[in-house]
Amino acid sequence: MRNIVIVGAGTAGLYTAAGLRERGFEGRITLLGEEAHRPYSRPPLSKEALTGLGLAPGPLAGNRALRLMEDAEIDALDLDFRPGTRAIGLDTDARSVKLDDGDVAYDGLVIATGARARRPDTDLAGVHVLRTLDDAEALRPLLTHHGRLVVVGAGFVGAEVTASARALGVDVTLVEAAPTPLTRVIDPRLGSVLTELHRENGVDVRLGSGVAAYEGDGTVERVRLTDGTAIGTPLVVAGIGVDLNTGWLRGSSVELLADGSVACDVYSATTAPDVYAVGDLANWPHPRYGGRVRLEHWTNAVEQAAAVAHNLLVSPEEREPFTPVPYFWSDQYKMKIQLLGQGAPADQVAIVHGSVEDRKFVAFLGRGGVLTGVLGLRSTPRTMRYRGLLERTTTWDEALAAAGTSR
Repeated sequence: MRNIVIVGAGTAGLYTAAGLRERGFEGRITLLGEEAHRPYSRPPLSKEALTGLGLAPGPLAGNRALRLMEDAEIDALDLDFRPGTRAIGLDTDARSVKLDDGDVAYDGLVIATGARARRPDTDLAGVHVLRTLDDAEALRPLLTHHGRLVVVGAGFVGAEVTASARALGVDVTLVEAAPTPLTRVIDPRLGSVLTELHRENGVDVRLGSGVAAYEGDGTVERVRLTDGTAIGTPLVVAGIGVDLNTGWLRGSSVELLADGSVACDVYSATTAPDVYAVGDLANWPHPRYGGRVRLEHWTNAVEQAAAVAHNLLVSPEEREPFTPVPYFWSDQYKMKIQLLGQGAPADQVAIVHGSVEDRKFVAFLGRGGVLTGVLGLRSTPRTMRYRGLLERTTTWDEALAAAGTSR
């Protein structure tokens, strides 16, 4: 294998390239990126990029705080990096990626095109999403200019934008159709703590009500909710999920699942020969969680990139299954929220250290008598201590005993 093409120049794509070089691959690596920028880190876009804390003055592009690697490190990878290049199709028989301006052949292919922010159904100015560096560049001057913001969706992006805007003194209303923030990943019994965290920091939190319409004359003036109320605002950030960038794969022998994700095996290999998938769009079976998983976390992109780099270069017998402990973190109101494993759904929840009232705790989450997740708030060392319990099947009683807690 002398020619590997990586489609997607985000975290997963860049770290796959680095992993290939670390494992001694000396052939050609072509890295295709749809954006005009060099690879950058997305997590700061909803935090430092908006607040300006820790960032040097000037444009976000090239800012040190958003770098995945130093420029010299990227240069040392000796990549054929093509920014502003979009894949529009894939011919797995001819082993060729179709581009806007021609084709590029491959011996091995890594799909790392990730996802794009789902946009609300409106053409009104003032309604923003936040996924790219350009999105953040457009949004950040408007926060302090208007001083008023409605955030739709209390997932990762929505919650962090809310906290960042409050740090700037912006009046924020947070709208979430579910009963608690981060409902998809954190059990509501603990998600309610996040609700109170927002309220304690001056956020007007509206739960259990979605958006019926964005209203205004050319520019958004108010958001009308499904409960009939309306919230006046000149600025909206919608964090309502993502759509996977996999449309270019349709018609190829790479299988796509119903949600648009790429079907992989436990080695992150797709249904096409010598084609792997990594990052947000990869969907693979995870033996400890009783089904398939798809993770949109920074740490997963880095870890899966290393696994794919290994598996792509070795014989089938030498490949290693990818069975990570999922991990994400979120910084809100100078507090770090961390989750190891799966936080939802859960039928058992126990606070094993600290207390909810003190806003400092570690909680275990379980399903079917087995520990499935560890959630920590302002408790980094203690939270990470329990990673080993999630690297194997640990019963609920064994987990409580390890924490020195009884039933």
